[in-house]
Amino acid sequence: MPRVLVVDDEPSILSVLTTLLKAHNYDVTPARSGETAIALLQQDAYDLIISDIRMGGMDGMQLLKQARKMNPNMAAIILTAYGTVETAVEAMKEGAFDYVTKPFKVDELLITVQRALQYYHLEGENRELKRQLTERYRFENIVAESPGMRKVCEMIAQVAPTDTTVLVLGESGTGKELVAKAIHAHSARKMKNFLPINCAALPEPLLESEMFGHVKGAFTGATSHKEGLFEAANGGTIFLDEIGSMPMSIQAKLLRVLQDKEIRRVGSTENVPINVRVLAATNDRLEQLIEQGRLREDLYYRFSVISIEIPPLRERPEDILPMIQHVLRRELGDKKQLPLFDPEAQLIMEQYPWPGNVRELENAIRHALAFAREGRITKDVLPAKIVNAVGNLGPQAGHKAASMDEFRGKSLKTFLRKKEKEYLAMVIAAKGGDKEKAAKALKISLATLYRKIPEDAD
Repeated sequence: MPRVLVVDDEPSILSVLTTLLKAHNYDVTPARSGETAIALLQQDAYDLIISDIRMGGMDGMQLLKQARKMNPNMAAIILTAYGTVETAVEAMKEGAFDYVTKPFKVDELLITVQRALQYYHLEGENRELKRQLTERYRFENIVAESPGMRKVCEMIAQVAPTDTTVLVLGESGTGKELVAKAIHAHSARKMKNFLPINCAALPEPLLESEMFGHVKGAFTGATSHKEGLFEAANGGTIFLDEIGSMPMSIQAKLLRVLQDKEIRRVGSTENVPINVRVLAATNDRLEQLIEQGRLREDLYYRFSVISIEIPPLRERPEDILPMIQHVLRRELGDKKQLPLFDPEAQLIMEQYPWPGNVRELENAIRHALAFAREGRITKDVLPAKIVNAVGNLGPQAGHKAASMDEFRGKSLKTFLRKKEKEYLAMVIAAKGGDKEKAAKALKISLATLYRKIPEDAD
């Protein structure tokens, strides 16, 4: 039941308001002066304060200023018999949601009260969601046991407080949007919007409209003005995913936005100033796109001032087991006991090369949880694709001790090279021995594949 503090030095008005609001299921506390209201606010919390503007002693405007300092999340409505624009503007500047003139209409007052409470309830939810966003993307929630991921976290900490454009690089599923959200969550813009857009998901006309907005009549179907994501993200951060898929015509417009800090809606002749930080991500090698004429070189230089490259999961084996525990805890919550991972299942998860990276690992854990029995995750509840792939890597997949002996005293680079060769061999086998298809699946050139595969792979 919403708690409402009603303040008026006229006993009759105070009585009417109290009776009316109680009849509509509000918990009402009356106060006959501003001083009494302040004393009540010091003792208790209220969702809404309704105060007359003209009172003896402390008037409504003075009360509003103090009340907002004491509880900035409380809604406020001003009552006045002097319904001038000046009074309304001053009250709004001090944080009042709205004002109602005396003599007031009952329906008008009740609707205003309902709207004020709904608005501040949504504001509270929005603050809580942003708090959760900051909590979720704290560094301690990013798994970074490996040197590669520790370097990523160090770079996030360095670039987050700046307004510099950042390019996040990495294979599909490595967590590029997670890194972008972490940058936003640790920046001065964290209480403003973070708006992502996948540049590969929309055709050119829709992408332009989605990014920059449009005016009524700009094209068939544009029946009203539409604000674009750059305007909606004003003061915050916009994340352009799959930047390499952006059409050339939009690249030119984006370049002007980055240079001039203003956008122009589709069909408009007016420029709108914006204050937005731009983060971008891609799993393409942008230098190759420039050579192919699919990416503007000047835009590339705008984005590549600071680049953060996320290593694929197969190159950071130290992160696999901590990642599994992190995902289990996230899926089950803080109160539930985590299931036990059988050694054989754990070994399979460590041996698998994770071509789909973290996203594939998360899906594998969800699959295992769905079929787990008696609080245990065994080989039988892991996705068959993963179990079969590890089995196809060779006899060393089932003998951890022998594997460890093989690499004892050798460098991490040696270990990773061996695992990379095993993964390449698995992909080539999956493509029926066709190295050209394997190279396309791996998103590397055929020449690079020949350099990386073992000499006896043929």
